[in-house]
Formats: sequence, C-alpha cells, structure tokens
Amino acid sequence: MEDGFSLKDATIGILGLGLMGGSLALSLKGKCNRLIGFDSHPPTLELALSKGIIDHAESDSANRLAELNLLILAIPVPAILNFLKQQTITNYQSPITILDIGSTKRDITQAMSALPENFDPIGGHPICGKEKLGLQNADANLYQNAPFIVTPLERTTQRAKSAAKQIIAAIGANRIEMTAEDHDRTFAATSHLPFLLSSALTHATPQEFAPFIGPGFRSTSRLAGTPAHMMLGILKSNRDHVLNAMQAFRNSLDEIESALQTENYAALEALLNQARESHSVLTMDHGR
Repeated sequence: MEDGFSLKDATIGILGLGLMGGSLALSLKGKCNRLIGFDSHPPTLELALSKGIIDHAESDSANRLAELNLLILAIPVPAILNFLKQQTITNYQSPITILDIGSTKRDITQAMSALPENFDPIGGHPICGKEKLGLQNADANLYQNAPFIVTPLERTTQRAKSAAKQIIAAIGANRIEMTAEDHDRTFAATSHLPFLLSSALTHATPQEFAPFIGPGFRSTSRLAGTPAHMMLGILKSNRDHVLNAMQAFRNSLDEIESALQTENYAALEALLNQARESHSVLTMDHGR
C-alpha cells in the first residue's frame, strides 16, 4: 500500500467502456480487486460482461459510487464536464478518488476543483488511441509505453497521486506531470491542429481525385476520419490555444507560399530543409 491506496485491493469503476475505457479495463484485469464498468449503452455492457472484461456492469455510476475506491472517467470531454456538475455527484458524501482521461484539461480540472471535499480528483490524459472506436476494438496493450499525462490540482492529495501512479505503472504507460494550462497549449499544436489540418486538406481535395490517392495523402489525411462529435468538445474547450496554433501554422504556410509565388526557390528549399530537420527532432523516439 502506498499513501493509502493499494491497486491490488481496490475496487475500480470505469465510466465509459469505449475504446479507451475498454482497453483500460482489459489492461487492469487481474491487477485490482474488482472492476465495475459503467456505460449508457446496454449492448456495450453485455459485451464487456460476456468477454469477462469487467466483474460487474451498471448503466448508472451513481448507484455504485459507495463501493469504489477509484472512479475513472473515460468519456468525451463534454460528458466529463456534465458528469462532474451533476447534482447526484455533488451531493455524494463518501470519500472517493476520481481520475479523468479526457483530451483537454483546463475545463475539467476547473470543474473538479468545484467538487465537494470528499472527492479527491486528479486529471489525466493518455497519449494513445486508434481510428476504430468502441469496445470491440479495445486492446489490452493500447497503453503500453504510451505517455500518460497527469495534471494534479492544488487540492489533489498524495493518495490520488499514488492511485494515478499505480494505475499508470500497471498498464505499462509512462507518467509525465504537467499543468493543465501547459497540457492544453501543447496538445493544441500536437493533436488538435493536426486534426483540423487533416480535415481541411480532405475538404479541399476534389472527390474525383479518389482513384489517384496514394500513401502520402492517406497518411496526411488520416485524422479526418475521426468522428466530428469526438472532436467538437475538445476544440470548444481548447479554443484559444487551437486558434493560436492555427495562426502559427498560417504564418508558416504564408512563408512557403511567398517563396513559391516569388520563385525564390533558394528560400523555399531552406524552409523545407528546416521542416525536415524539425520533423526529425519532433518525431524521434522519446523513450517510447
């Protein structure tokens, strides 16, 4: 037991049994005392039980909070925010640790900070995933060697930090601590902007070009296949940083366009070489 939390003795609830929550459950199976899965979609609960991914299934987490040592929120950002503000949650009296794995952190940690004192909250964001969503695509190794950001609040106790640390170690991820502000500024550039650029590229490409699409276009446009409803809440909650990232990209594109327009091919080559060098640094293996 570390700081009052023991993973092997803990009853853990996972709210949301999609790709991320389902993969988390698969990865934690056998490493904690009990896993309770919560999801509003009955077929998902049935599938999770039939595959032995969880020990118990419920559609409403409010009914089982008293049994939990830790509740993990594995639902989209808007749903996390709605959950944290529900009266049934804010009226809950017993002590409970709560960890979210949402893709933005400022709005969520702000909502967490307003929870009653019996809640011990900590923010989190694992950097992994797949294009194919849903429990049927869950993978026990999804989190293996992936960075897992934690964003503690001022009120977060050592017990909650220990719970997050033990969870991250159990699923084989690599823990990185940062502030919610730094997290959202960083991921506006490395995650949210790439989705928008991928979408813009796809939108700007005539459909009659489809027979000529090769691996370059496929890899560059891959993120456009992400369902819009999965991204809208993220873009809304990180709007200011996303707009800043878009402006930085626009400035870079303007430089390239200007060099091409003025036929300054020496400048264009220099810009492209700089980009190649940056790509090498940005995409190198940082311990993964």
